[in-house]
Amino acid sequence: MSVAFAALLLLVAACATPLTAPMDGPSRDPVRPDAPPEYDFLVGRDAEFQDRPAEALAAFRRALQKDPDSLVLHKKVAELLARQGQVAEALAFAERAHALDPQDEGTRLFLGTLHRLRRDVPAAERVLLGEGGEPQGLDEAFVLFSVYADTGDLAQAERVARWMVEEHPTNLRSHFAMAGVLERQGNAEAAEAALRQALRDHPDSLAVYGALARSRRERGDRAGEIEVHQETLRRHPDHHATLVALAQAQIDQGQLDEARETLQRIVAQRPADLRSRVRLGFLELEARRYEEAAAHFEHALRSNPEQYEIAYFLGVVRRRAGELDRAIQVLEPIPSDHERYADSRTQLAAVWEARGEPGRALQEAERALAHEPSRELELYVASLRARSGDFEGAVDYLRELEAKAPQDEEVLYNLGVVHGEAGQVEAALGYMRRVLELNPNHAGALNYIGYTWAEQGINLDEAEAYISRALELRPDDGYITDSLGWLYYMRARPLLEQGEVEQGRALLERAILELERAAELTGGDAVVSEHLGDAYLLLQDKRRALEHYEEALSLEPRTHEQPDLKQKRDRLRRELEGR
Repeated sequence: MSVAFAALLLLVAACATPLTAPMDGPSRDPVRPDAPPEYDFLVGRDAEFQDRPAEALAAFRRALQKDPDSLVLHKKVAELLARQGQVAEALAFAERAHALDPQDEGTRLFLGTLHRLRRDVPAAERVLLGEGGEPQGLDEAFVLFSVYADTGDLAQAERVARWMVEEHPTNLRSHFAMAGVLERQGNAEAAEAALRQALRDHPDSLAVYGALARSRRERGDRAGEIEVHQETLRRHPDHHATLVALAQAQIDQGQLDEARETLQRIVAQRPADLRSRVRLGFLELEARRYEEAAAHFEHALRSNPEQYEIAYFLGVVRRRAGELDRAIQVLEPIPSDHERYADSRTQLAAVWEARGEPGRALQEAERALAHEPSRELELYVASLRARSGDFEGAVDYLRELEAKAPQDEEVLYNLGVVHGEAGQVEAALGYMRRVLELNPNHAGALNYIGYTWAEQGINLDEAEAYISRALELRPDDGYITDSLGWLYYMRARPLLEQGEVEQGRALLERAILELERAAELTGGDAVVSEHLGDAYLLLQDKRRALEHYEEALSLEPRTHEQPDLKQKRDRLRRELEGR
């Protein structure tokens, strides 16, 4: 390489901006066969800066034809070929560069990396190992370690990693290599010990803490991962990525209160962290803290008004909180091309149903069904047709579904529900029996029959057997639990009326216990709250009864099931006020 060319390289290396002007002016053709290699080198550099790799490669090749012994040009051509995925061709130029100067560390590492990409172990060893069979340096050792690890030769990978730890004990890569190979060998405890050794020399290293946490997570030790995150935060109290990872681990572990605290800490530090704020909103929603959930979703929407996913969940919050007008306000604008459109229409249907307008609810449910057909929506549409006064239309719709699938137990179950809501109790029970003929373990049908008998005050022993069986099948179902509580209430009431106070109160206390559990399992339900009000009223605890009636009225009461709820509340309120 000429002295002039070497000087030009030094000049280019010192420049902070590309050299864009050709040597003889911008109007000339950049391909100049008679120009010196320095000219083509400058053209290549300019093309590189302007992200034109093909032109850059062509220019460097022209320069190399003019200066075939240039180490720099061989490396340049090799690097560009490698970036374009032409590894085999790049190797030839890299090998030539290495032959021109075997002591050039950069060339040696680049060539070794190319051999790693090709998983050519002997070639990588030839380049990276010294005469004594040891790596020529730490960087060479790390590339060689990667070659062995990539090809599955963990014994050789461990040998190189141990050399790195012995020769460079304070370098993080040494310990990462050692930990990595030990973990791949299945020795998780030794891998963690290697990372802990790294922490002794680098006690503030977030990379090491991150590797420790990742190791615990990959082993399924989420509690251990949480411990590592908390350890990290003791040294880096406000580290955002660690707080985010901690919140996720806490959620996965079911530590929802702790996750909520972590997410609150994140959004306090970074109010613009949309993802963390939305996750916090979800947790508040699950905890039924609707005001807090709404505040987080609204905050997120203010800066991201087109985030209809957030608008959807805000609508869910508003509906569950009984703020029906506000729910409509945020759900209505969700466009038909958004993935939450069908869900938003279904939520709107529930809102209009809660407002006592089943016709409007039916319109929204039909929009959802047309947009995203599903059996669940078909059955919901049928129930809304019945509630909007079109009993015959609902039955015809369900019978059409039955004709397509005569053994579909869910269609039969919904036919029973529709007949029951129309006051045709015996027909409803007949459909439920048909469901049980198809599936004796249909919890819904078992519960329906048992609850219906309990409501009528008949067949109470058999009703209890049906409900208990349903509860065995779905032990955490709040509505079946409510049925059992209501059955105990119906058993207790005649006993108390007949003066059998001790036995009646015992059953009533069992009723309240089950109904309280039902309220917890359902997350709040108007019928369950009304049942609790009735139970406390029978127990002569009128204030608690009134509290539950008030609660029921705030929880989307179902007018077809609870026609007397408001009158009961008003009557009890007047009685307590002495009017």
